Amino acid sequence: MNKLLLFIAAFFLFLGVNAQELNCIVNVNSDQVPGSNKQVFKSLQTNLTEFINQKQWTNKTFKKNEKIQCAITIIVKEQTSSNEFSGSIQIQSSRPVYDSSYLSPVVNHKDEDFNFTYSEFEVLQFNPNSFDSNLISVIAYYAYLIIGMDADTFKQNGGKEYFKKAQNVANLAQQSSYPGWSPLENGNTRYKIINDLLSTSFIAFKNTLYRYHLKGLDMMAKDKKTAKKNIVTALMRLKNIYSSRPNAAVLRMMMDAKSDEISNIFSGGPSTDVVELKEFLGKMSPTNSKKWNKIK
Repeated sequence: MNKLLLFIAAFFLFLGVNAQELNCIVNVNSDQVPGSNKQVFKSLQTNLTEFINQKQWTNKTFKKNEKIQCAITIIVKEQTSSNEFSGSIQIQSSRPVYDSSYLSPVVNHKDEDFNFTYSEFEVLQFNPNSFDSNLISVIAYYAYLIIGMDADTFKQNGGKEYFKKAQNVANLAQQSSYPGWSPLENGNTRYKIINDLLSTSFIAFKNTLYRYHLKGLDMMAKDKKTAKKNIVTALMRLKNIYSSRPNAAVLRMMMDAKSDEISNIFSGGPSTDVVELKEFLGKMSPTNSKKWNKIK
């Protein structure tokens, strides 16, 4: 009987280990911080890796091969006290493309307003009902953002419940004095990004994510010409958003993730009509003009 109980316990432990959603590589870079004692940054990197990957962020069960591949890079620029730091955080994620070994980038976003406190060997815990730590709140916010964006690429509006969780984190964090959470701040803040993703005005953006990936990339192996046409149609859905909100945070975030991929998709055959798309991309994201010039 004891062996049976141990087997059952081990089985459910195995399920729990494989239920987590993220397979995240965390890197903490402290090269800009003077001093030879870097142990606190090594501790932070280890603790964050365990926290992000071992926590179950949703009530869904993910198989090991279904985990979302992502990376978080923290650049520590300044240490203002023994446990206070400031810098930036970059978030990247990707999703597999059907019937291929290719991983398509979904999120590539750099957040320049990242101030936090952390003490070596600090226990990291997340309470969805309170703001306890800017470090934990920022990480939780981006974990839900990654999961939501990934879900939107597989199902129309599939990420809504996770974006709501990220919005809840943002709303609770507004009580703090940390930058990035207030609706009154300038720039592509966390508040503005999640607000856009949940706004009915940005339904076209979410439709684009779904059609670009499921009706476009996932069809590449089967019918490349049709897939490319579907990708053109999906991207052109962003035109109305650009017309009303040319500086929308989510448009910038998508182009940061997708510009290289879009350029590569349309730089070779089979040919499809891309004249209107090329013109639109040039207007929406002029900083990527060299990449758009490769489209033919």
